[in-house]
Amino acid sequence: MQRVSLRGLALAAVGLTVMQALAAPISFSDLLGRPRPAATRVLRYGPAKEEFGELFLPAGKGPHRAVVTIHGGCWLAELPGVELMDPVAADLQMRGFAVWNVEYRRVGSAGGGYPGTFLDIAGGIDALKTIAPANNLDLRKLVIVGHSAGGQLALWAAARAHLPKTSVLYATDPLAIAGVVSLAGIDDLPAYRANGPSACGGPDTIDGLIGPAAAAHRDVYADTSPAALLPIGVRQVIVSGGLDPIVPAAFARDYAAKARASGDDVREIEIPDAGHFELIDPTSQAWREIAPLIEALEK
Repeated sequence: MQRVSLRGLALAAVGLTVMQALAAPISFSDLLGRPRPAATRVLRYGPAKEEFGELFLPAGKGPHRAVVTIHGGCWLAELPGVELMDPVAADLQMRGFAVWNVEYRRVGSAGGGYPGTFLDIAGGIDALKTIAPANNLDLRKLVIVGHSAGGQLALWAAARAHLPKTSVLYATDPLAIAGVVSLAGIDDLPAYRANGPSACGGPDTIDGLIGPAAAAHRDVYADTSPAALLPIGVRQVIVSGGLDPIVPAAFARDYAAKARASGDDVREIEIPDAGHFELIDPTSQAWREIAPLIEALEK
């Protein structure tokens, strides 16, 4: 009887260990350890080595519905870049979308930080005006999908029409955006600087991106933080993972509440069993929930 009981306890312990392993969030190394999908072509939008995009074209002549993807990586040049979004770009390609996966200068590379990082995102997106005719892209309902730091940049790009005219980032005719999907996005820069985990380097990383608030002669958040640019005026889907240690779900809830209060059309979704990188893993259950949300914004 005791032997059976001990055996049962041992099996239960093994089962618990397996369940914990299955529940553990994946890392970006897990994603990058898989075969990398190949883009249809790589096109430049500027002279710097980082100023390029990967274009994933679906089968058929088109016109092709278009999605822009913006990778994260804490805005830091030392971390992976466009390759982080290649798996979901390939998945969206198979779903019939043309995907423009944008690289950009980041903190630690020449010209990265303010204003270069933001100017690259703007230039990369506006380059679609030139790229579209030869590749038969339909830009009428353009959606941007950004992950982590890329979520912040995606919302920022959609808000460009609201930038102060005194800002060096202001542009007179930015490409219109129909919707944004922010996946574990750092969508409120001062809130994350004050209360975010140290995974991205803490306040020093935010200061490296936009400049330290106390030392600047400008409001460093006024033309950089999506929360400061509300209402953005486009449909937004704000997605978080309940197990995310890098951008905890509370940040998504707080940003979504502010965006709704401003009058924006916002849907906020927390996926309980997802971590940070499950949101850009096309093999995950989280992505199976996210992909239809992107498709819905294109309708």
